[in-house]
Amino acid sequence: MKDRELQREVHERANALDVPGATVGVFVDGHAEYAFWGVTSVDHPLPVDAGTLFQIGSTGKTYTGTVIMQLVEQGRVDLAAPVRTYLPEFQLKDEAVAGEVTVLQTLNHTAGWDGDFFEDQGEGDDALARYVARMNSIEQVTPLGDTVSYNNASLAVAGRIIEVVTGRTYEQAVREMLLDPLGLERSFFFPHEIMTERFAVGHHRSQEGDVSVARPWHMGRYGNPMGGMVSNAADQIAWARFHLDGGDASDGARLLAEDLVRRMQEPTVECPGSAIGDAIGISWLLRDVEGVRVVAHGGTTVGQHSVFEMVPSRGFALTSLTNCGPNGPEFNEAITRWAFSTYLGIEVRDPEPIALDVEALAPYAGIYETIASICEVTVSGGNLLLDARTKPEILEQLGEDEPDETPMPLGLLAGEGDRYVVTDGSAKGMKGYFRRGADGEVDALHVGGRLAVRVDA
Repeated sequence: MKDRELQREVHERANALDVPGATVGVFVDGHAEYAFWGVTSVDHPLPVDAGTLFQIGSTGKTYTGTVIMQLVEQGRVDLAAPVRTYLPEFQLKDEAVAGEVTVLQTLNHTAGWDGDFFEDQGEGDDALARYVARMNSIEQVTPLGDTVSYNNASLAVAGRIIEVVTGRTYEQAVREMLLDPLGLERSFFFPHEIMTERFAVGHHRSQEGDVSVARPWHMGRYGNPMGGMVSNAADQIAWARFHLDGGDASDGARLLAEDLVRRMQEPTVECPGSAIGDAIGISWLLRDVEGVRVVAHGGTTVGQHSVFEMVPSRGFALTSLTNCGPNGPEFNEAITRWAFSTYLGIEVRDPEPIALDVEALAPYAGIYETIASICEVTVSGGNLLLDARTKPEILEQLGEDEPDETPMPLGLLAGEGDRYVVTDGSAKGMKGYFRRGADGEVDALHVGGRLAVRVDA
């Protein structure tokens, strides 16, 4: 039986990668299968079971997007309307962008401002409003609507729109409009709710290989529309079924018109060569694998990693939740590829890079920067190496230590301009590209879905 194969694969992969704890759910042929591994915490270990809660990270953005679409259906929000239609006080460093950015652009990562702005605003009901007010300090990196660059801050704006339009806090609105009607009883936002449940904590790994609990556990209330939800595998599969089934609740009531559910899964902007997909829907990340459309998300928090994959044409969904910082992405990628092959007969293959000499690689070497990271690209032994480091001030805001990670080897792809693929390590298979300016020189690096601007030219 496939469920036994799933359990065996999860155990073998998690054991090989020293993943402390994981839970995997698959929905296929009209039924769900689950597998569990490991413990919730190396300090206070409890077995991971069907009820164990994990942080789902940025998959939470799809809940934000779905509530917005419910408000669209009700005629209370217009995706094409400027954000200031609903938040007249909205301010950015670039006044023109603040006045022109639309609701849709907060949901498809084309707002263009620095998206990894993390600043705690406390746990009060005004946390999101205070955070959005502080966005007046954010730099504009690319012209509005010009480039897809993953943007956490823009989802906070969408969350604030939900608050203003509904007259509820973000969390109340999501619970009343989605969680309760869908019967998602194991999905939470607040630590005081979660602490009475069996929940996973994140983990880091030292250079010596020691695994320790990652702190802080909670990113702060301002981040809930970006990805502050905690859930379990069964609720995640139920969330997938809602979107696969076209907007029906568990009791058969329709929460969102089917055409709007499908609209969320259609491209609003193309981004070929990006790590986050080939296109962006309405909060969903889209890619094609062997000619089959995949509708996905996933998330990274402090020491936890998850993936969420749907293939609507095949009625298939997968969720994989881990509490391992360094090896979580590698585990999730391995499980995803195995599941696609085993359940769907789809083989996920990495593109083959081309061999280039040092002279050809030299134009890509340089230092690139985002609001949150410094990325140094060097040439070594006929290869490009990417060393991406989070800025100290961002680590301090998040309460994290700098993870010890080796540089990623990049291979350029034939016939695809300046696109690349990571050829080894935990990020193997991740795609990205270098951007050239009007003068033809490399002026930016698209990495991890974000545009990092060159600063050494």
